[in-house]
Amino acid sequence: MPVKFDNKLVVAISSRALFDMDDSHRLFIEQGVDAYCRFQIEHEDEILAPGVAFPLVKKLLALNRDAGGTGVEVILLSRNSADTGLRVFNSIEHYGLDITRAAFTNGERPWRYVPAFGAHLFLSADPSDVVQALNLGYAAATILPAVVQGGDGRQAADKEQLRIAFDGDAVLFSDSAERVFRSEGLEGFSASERAQARDPLPGGPFKSFLAALHALQKQHPGDACPIRTALVTARSAPAHERVIRTLRDWDIRIDEALFLGGMSKAAFLQAFAADIFFDDQQGHCESASPHVATGHVPHGVANETG
Repeated sequence: MPVKFDNKLVVAISSRALFDMDDSHRLFIEQGVDAYCRFQIEHEDEILAPGVAFPLVKKLLALNRDAGGTGVEVILLSRNSADTGLRVFNSIEHYGLDITRAAFTNGERPWRYVPAFGAHLFLSADPSDVVQALNLGYAAATILPAVVQGGDGRQAADKEQLRIAFDGDAVLFSDSAERVFRSEGLEGFSASERAQARDPLPGGPFKSFLAALHALQKQHPGDACPIRTALVTARSAPAHERVIRTLRDWDIRIDEALFLGGMSKAAFLQAFAADIFFDDQQGHCESASPHVATGHVPHGVANETG
C-alpha cells in the first residue's frame, strides 16, 4: 500500500538551506558544474556544517517524539545528483536527522516535487525556486544567509519549544489590504480596515502551513504544547480587529499577536525567541536576519517589479 502523509506536517527543504554549502556553491558559480561535482565527490566523507535552517529542522523532527513518530515529515529537495548528494545524506546521518526521503534533480528545478510530496512548506536558498512554489499555491520562503556581527548576534531560541513567527499581510493573509495602503496611504488603509472589520481577510500563501501547525498544536494541552506561534505585524489599532476576527473565522489559534504600528520587528522577534520568521518585505527580513533565522516570502505587491 502506498505511503501517505495524512495528518502530518510536511516540510521540504533544499540542501543549501539545511547545510552550509556556501563554499561549494561559490565553486559552482565560478568554475561550473564539473568542478562542483569533483569537489563534492572528493569531500563526500567530510561532514557539512549546519546551515541557517538546521536548528529549525531539528526542532521539527523532535516533535515526532511526542507524536509517536507521526507528526512531521521533512523531505530533502536538492539540485545535486544522487552521486554528489551522497555527501548531503552522509551529513544527515552524522547529525542523526530522521530524513529518509529526497529528490535529487541533477540541476533541474526541485520545486516541481513540492506538490507530489504534498509539502505544507518549502524552504530554499534559491529565490527563483521559491517563487515557482508560491505560484503553485504552496507556502515557500527564501532562507536568508546568517549575519554574523562580532560573533553570531542571534539570541538562542528556547531549547525545546518550536517557535515560529509570521508577518500578516501577503504572508498569512492576502496582500489586498497592503495594496490599499500603498495606493491610499495610512489614512485610507485605516478607514478601509475599519469599514471591513467584520469581513475576514482572504488567505495568503502561509494560511495552510499555519493551519497544519495548529492541527499539531491541538494534539497537546495548551500549557505543555511544544509549538508556539506569533503574528508580528506592522498593523496597529484600528486595523487589529479584522486580523483577530479573520483568525477566529479560520478557527486557527495564534499564541501571540504583536501589533507594532510600524516599529522595527527585530527586538520583538528576539524577545519571542523565534526559530524562524517569515515576512514578505525584504527590508523587514534583512533587519531580522542578524537576530533570528528569517525566510523572505517573495509574494504580493511589495515584491512586484516594473
